[in-house]
Amino acid sequence: MKHNLQGLQVVWFKRDLRITDHEPLLEAAKRGPVLPLYIFEPALWQQPDMSGRHYAFLKASLTSLDNALRALGQPLVYRTGDAVAVLQQLKENYGIAALWSHQETWNGWTYTRDIAVGKWCKSNNIPWHESRQFGVVRRMKSRDGWAEAWDALMDQPLWEAPASLQPLDIEAGRIPAATSLHILPDPCPLLQPGGRENGILELQSFFEERGEDYQQGMSSPSRAVSACSRISPHLAFGTLSMREVHRATEKEKRTWQGAPPAMRGNWLRALQAFSGRLRWHCHFIQKLEDEPTLEFDNLHQAYNGLREAGKGSVHYEAWASGQTGFPMVDACMRALQATGWINFRMRAMLMSFASYHLWLHWRDTGLHLARLFVDYEPGIHYSQCQMQSGTTGINTIRIYNPIKQGIDHDSDAAFIKRWVPELADVSAAQIHTPASLQGLPVAYPQPIVEEASARRMAADKIYSIRQDAGHAEVAQRIVQKHESRKAGLNRSRRVQRPKTKKRHRGQLELPFE
Repeated sequence: MKHNLQGLQVVWFKRDLRITDHEPLLEAAKRGPVLPLYIFEPALWQQPDMSGRHYAFLKASLTSLDNALRALGQPLVYRTGDAVAVLQQLKENYGIAALWSHQETWNGWTYTRDIAVGKWCKSNNIPWHESRQFGVVRRMKSRDGWAEAWDALMDQPLWEAPASLQPLDIEAGRIPAATSLHILPDPCPLLQPGGRENGILELQSFFEERGEDYQQGMSSPSRAVSACSRISPHLAFGTLSMREVHRATEKEKRTWQGAPPAMRGNWLRALQAFSGRLRWHCHFIQKLEDEPTLEFDNLHQAYNGLREAGKGSVHYEAWASGQTGFPMVDACMRALQATGWINFRMRAMLMSFASYHLWLHWRDTGLHLARLFVDYEPGIHYSQCQMQSGTTGINTIRIYNPIKQGIDHDSDAAFIKRWVPELADVSAAQIHTPASLQGLPVAYPQPIVEEASARRMAADKIYSIRQDAGHAEVAQRIVQKHESRKAGLNRSRRVQRPKTKKRHRGQLELPFE
């Protein structure tokens, strides 16, 4: 039975699960009754980058959003199915005057789905209003001026929540069980809680207590747990908006600038570094917006066919399960499995070790990490996967030595011993010399490769490709399309013999932190 609601405005929530700084919701409420909609899409949850921990965070965030909408007068409406089919059913039952949402730069499946939704809207004469949520620009012809445009957008005032919403006589539905969407069990006992309230608490505690140690602590897998902001899942699911985080950060910076120098400590440096990371967040997502194939294909085609081994290989299974015989690698993988988060340096090390030492294809290892990262953001994720695998053709090759990383960032092996309990009674010196573990009576595998020789072999292979004719010309085109002009990182001029000790200024500590 059709119950036509005059001027019904459908607000489609995707990864923007909040009512504050939500332009589509506010603008829709000015034009008629609002149907706030979330669609559970079974096909999306069967994609190889999705996991149960993502769904657990999503459910908590949706519950928080629903409570906020109920306080305005109209609960969140849940529907399950193909997006076009759901919208068609709503149109037939109630009529739709307009569809509202934020722009989304996400995985390839959602890109295809949005094309289908756009065609449906056009064929039904329903306007689809999409607002910018991040500093990403669609159909951008040049990166010139991008950084300045980011600043201008983020400095704009926040969008207020509507004062109220008209109650609708529409069945709200409910959040389906993970099993009904065929989501596999995904134990994550230390999963960070979702929901806007928890995002606000994380940001507040970062500004009030934890953040002063940001620069010094972000590289340590132990210290980073508190030193980093931990808001990345909330940005990924949109329980916090990038603009409100940016504006809050700038306010904190002004506060500390006005404080006596003796009281400032490391706060200004920490906040300045954090502010830069917010910009790099959008910078990487812009890469995927400009080049959607980045999720699937090597950015520089000279590396096609370079690596073939992946899921199912002995090396892959050892790496994915935290059984490589390299304690720092295994501790990081096991910590990630249990918590859904680890700091950026260790994420980079995991990908580097898989790509170089084990010579695995970044696509399979990238998908495994995507499923584990609760803050998985495809634009950031696949850019980093390719950067840490050497397939962009424009970044300095950086191969992390996992033994050195352990010594530098877990010298007493406390982190390793927590996550690799087999080694709890082994000395730190022996732990940081994996070969010495082979003669000990511990149930721990021997190193899966010889570290130094594997690293040299990988570097030689990558470097030889960079010497091929035509490589530099293609690399220059990639730089022109994707380089951040403000940062000035023209990496095509840095094609050189790989070094593993010198830190390259283009390898930032951000986007996952």
